[in-house]
This record gives sequence, structure tokens and C-alpha cells, in this order.
Amino acid sequence: MSAGVVTPRSGRPGGQLLPFRESLLAMLGIACAAMLVALDQTIVGTALPRIVAELRGFDLYAWVATSYMLASVITIPIFGRLGDLFGRKPFLIAAILLFTGASLLCGLASNMLTLVISRGLQGIGGGILIGTVFATVADLFPNPKLRLRWLVFITATFGIANMFGPTLGGLLTQYGGWRLVFFVNLPVGIASLLFVLRFLPPLRHLRRKGPVRLDWLGAAVLAFTFGTVQVLIELLPRRGVDPATIALALVVLTCALILWLWEARVGDPIVPVDMLLDRKLAALFAMSLLGGFALFSLVFYVPLLFQGGYAMSAHDSGMLITPLLLGTTVGSVLNNRIVTRIRRANGIMYVGFALSALACLSVVVLRGTEPHLVWMSCMAMSGLGLGLVATSLTVCSQQIVARDHVGAATALLQSLRTFGGMLGTAMTGALLGHLYSRGVHRSLDSYQATQWFKSFASPALLVDRAEQAALINRLVSAGHAGDAMMNSAREALVQSIHIGILVAGAAALVGLCLAWFVPPVRITYPDTEAPVDEPAPAEPLPPRRGAL
Repeated sequence: MSAGVVTPRSGRPGGQLLPFRESLLAMLGIACAAMLVALDQTIVGTALPRIVAELRGFDLYAWVATSYMLASVITIPIFGRLGDLFGRKPFLIAAILLFTGASLLCGLASNMLTLVISRGLQGIGGGILIGTVFATVADLFPNPKLRLRWLVFITATFGIANMFGPTLGGLLTQYGGWRLVFFVNLPVGIASLLFVLRFLPPLRHLRRKGPVRLDWLGAAVLAFTFGTVQVLIELLPRRGVDPATIALALVVLTCALILWLWEARVGDPIVPVDMLLDRKLAALFAMSLLGGFALFSLVFYVPLLFQGGYAMSAHDSGMLITPLLLGTTVGSVLNNRIVTRIRRANGIMYVGFALSALACLSVVVLRGTEPHLVWMSCMAMSGLGLGLVATSLTVCSQQIVARDHVGAATALLQSLRTFGGMLGTAMTGALLGHLYSRGVHRSLDSYQATQWFKSFASPALLVDRAEQAALINRLVSAGHAGDAMMNSAREALVQSIHIGILVAGAAALVGLCLAWFVPPVRITYPDTEAPVDEPAPAEPLPPRRGAL
């Protein structure tokens, strides 16, 4: 063992490596690091309509979200494995520095392309953090029962972010400008860096035995394939089936085939093909993807509906979207309370997807003039349903798979949820852009004013009040009904987002149907096979750590 390096086996008799005070300070640093990711997941969506309105790049609206998700879904499994081999602390420090620096670049961005690239860097840092934070807690507290008590720091972090993140994003955007949404990460990042540097010991879970084998080729092909899929999704509604889209589709199919063949033969795959083909788990994986599709479609496009379609302020938009994210936390907690008290845990998935589908339908039916309480109830219903689904999927998968594959199955579920979110954001954005352009063009044609289409081409216009007023004045001066034309454009945006939300609701309905194919699962407590006080062994690791 290297000098100065602590391993989980050298812990204290009570099941933790450090005395209480040092454990508390180390966990504060880890919680601050988790806060970086938690805030970013909740605060940016509210500010995104205003960001696009100022930087004028609606074509890249979806990429602000998906570049982050794409980068993080690739880095999570790779750096989780590297942390096992080389220790968590160096990667945790590097991730905090990268995430904080990328946040600064996001806040300073002068155009959408720069913002998208900076968000990708943020995603790399966020992926390393997610792949390291939870494993670090397990290293500090080998005793499972004690670990659960200390994990309250992490769960509280995400709960606080879900509770205050959207409203904080709206307040900062409305009264200080959208750049503060990214600058707020700087003090959190500095605080977490100081605590981690000072109080987190060097931890190494395993000693290296032979060369490090990581699936770098699989990660590269996976990233290229996902990126090409998104480009294809965006081009297809605008261009239809033409040589460019056909070529892209062939590239996607070729890369997918190469990835499948490679991952089936590599020792530590980033995509565990054998697990994806498991008939008992296939429905759970598909449901995780569909749940992510529905959740992220709502998170990133309902704020645009509120601010652009219904002319709400950024603050009001953030306040109304808060119950959606808070509901996911409540749903997770509620699931854990009731899952051991019912005959079949599968029933929770039916309830969760049904609530989500019903909430999506409600968003389409409501017209924007209802009291805020109605909208908050609708968002809370959707969040509660998706929170129940996410936790129930994890619980059921861990009961179905063998114990030495629990980690890989859990990681794959989370990765597929993120990939589903990426697909949902990209597909909803592509539909929105295409349908909005068609609706606005049809509306302007009825006013015999199609020459003004360029002024209405971007939905970002409907978020910027000053630009709207200036355009209305120009239209009136030219003899047109400026207010009526602006209202028609707003209605076109509302209808376009409604169709995107209906697609998200359809995804939830498909998930509801797939729940029928999950084997019956019953959770018993306590587990008589593995006493909760038994410390988890430090090695060996499960043979397959790969995850999408």
C-alpha cells in the first residue's frame, strides 16, 4: 500500500474510516460537489428561454441540454472505474475544477455555439462527479447501515436543489441576468474544492493488478453515434428524406452495428450487451429510457411554454416548474416507504407512469389563464409519477439480477434514463422548430405578410419583450395588425409545444404498457440473507462494470 493512501479495509471498528468530526467535514465537501450537479440539473431549464432570446440561436436550444447529457453519460462509467483503480480524490478535485471553470465559460459565452461547447465541458465534469461522489461515500463508510445514514447529505443536496433551483433560476434570470445562473456555481465549487482538499483522505479501493483496461473505443463510438442521432433528429423534420438525411441514417446504423459487435467481445464494455438482451430486464431498461424522455421534455420545454407561449416572467416560470422537480424527490421517498408494504412492487410503476401521462394531457388541455395553483398541481403530479417510476425501476432491477450484477444494472438504468432525456429533448426541439415555423408561416400568409417571416422565425422573439414591442411598432407602421400577428405567433408556439408534450405523454403510456412484462417482484424487509450490519467487502469488484 502506498504511503498516505487509505483503503476501506483500514477503517475504524465502527464501520467508518474517519472520526466523526473528520467524517462530517469530508461529507460537507462531497455534498457541495454534489450540489454543483444538482443545481445545474434544475436551474438552467428556467433560464434557457431567456438565454436563447439574448444569444439568438434557437437552432441550438436542445444542444444546450443534450451536450451536457451526452458528455456525462459517457464519462460516468469510465471515471467510476478509474476511481476504483487510482483513488477517488484526484478525480473529484479534477471534476470540481473542470465543472467550475466550465460554468465560468458558460456565463461568459457570447454566442450559442460557445455555450454548447462549454456545456459539454460541464457535462464531462458532471459525469466524473456523479461517477465519483457516491462511490466516495461507500469508501468512507464500509458499513451499509452507517452509509445510509450519511447519505442523507447527498439526498438532502438533491432535495434542496429540486426545491429551490427552478425558482432561484427564475429570480436570477429576471433580476440579474441569465449569466448569474452559471456564475452561482463558482462559490459552491470553491467551497467544495477547499473541503475536499483539506478533509477528504486519499482513498483507493483496489490495488492495480496488471494493465488498466477501459473501453475507450466503445466510449468514442458511442459518443459519435449519439451525436449523429441528434443531428439526424433535428434535420429530418426540416429536410425530410433527402441524400443528407439518408447518409446520416446510414452512418448511425453503421456505428451502431460496430458498437454492438465490439461491445459483445470486449472484456469491460461501456455498453453491457449481455445485460441489455436479458429478457427479465429488457422492459425495465426500456421504461427507464421512456421515463427520462418524458421528464426532460417537460423540464426543458415547459419553461418555454410559460415564458414564450403564455408571456409569464422567468420568476413565475421557475416557481411553477419547481413542483415538477420537487415531486421527483417526494416520489422517490414515498416509493421507499410503501414498496415493502405491498404485495407486488410492480404496481408502483403502473401508478407512476399513469400519473405522468395524465399530467402531460393536463398541460395540453390547460390554456394558460388558470390560477398558478392549478399549474403547480399539474407539475407536481407529473414529478411524483416520474419519481415513483425511477426508484421503482431501480428496486425491481436489483431484486431481479444476481448480486454480482447489481452495480452494472443500476448504472445502466441511470445511463438509459439520461439517454432518454437526450432523445426527448432533441425530438421535442426538432418537432417544435418545424411545427412553429409552419404555423407562423401559415398565420402570416392569412395576414398577407409573409415577407415578415424572418422577423418571426425564432420562438426566442416571444421571450424578449423589448424586441416584441419594437417589431409590433414596425408592423403597425407598415399597416399591419401588429398585436394580432404577435398573438398568432404565440399561439403557434403553444400548439407546437403541446404536440411535443403529447409525445412525452405517449412515452409515459408506452412505459405503462411495458410494466406488464416485468416479472413479479416482492420486496421483503429485513433481508435475512444479508444482515444490514454486515460490512461490504472492499474487493473483488463485480466482473462487469460497464454501463451505457
